[in-house]
Amino acid sequence: MNDVSSGLNIQEILDILPHRYPFLLVDRILEVEPGKRIVGVKNVTMNEPFFVGHFPGFPIMPGVLLIEAMAQVGGILAICSGQEKTGCIPYFMGIDRARFRHPAGPGDTLVISLTTRNVRGSSWKMEGEIRVGEKRICEAEIMAMIRPAPPKQTKKDVSPEENA
Repeated sequence: MNDVSSGLNIQEILDILPHRYPFLLVDRILEVEPGKRIVGVKNVTMNEPFFVGHFPGFPIMPGVLLIEAMAQVGGILAICSGQEKTGCIPYFMGIDRARFRHPAGPGDTLVISLTTRNVRGSSWKMEGEIRVGEKRICEAEIMAMIRPAPPKQTKKDVSPEENA
């Protein structure tokens, strides 16, 4: 992953984030200006597991998952802005000023944009928004911290009770 300014495909995103289906909420990164801003995309489909219960007959993407999608894109910005792009995990630290303006549902393409407000050591504060077309559906300030990833567990590291 050398030049991130032209964006990232799904394989590059999987190399950065620890999230996997069904919790990976970023499909593509369109633009990255390390240390400054990022634009990502999430394509919302009817196959999303949360639509089974939210809400039957009227599928709406939960607001908490809109914020999670924003946090994942912000985590990618923070990691792509550092010297070491592997072996680190973004941790969500906080949220301020979250507002939900319109619902998102199947068929929507979420365009997720974040701009860096402040960086102190490994802690980041970003402000962001999610748009569907010209409509702003969500906005928030989020905080994240970048830390070394814990060692991966192997099957022999897990006790038989945990493996059942």
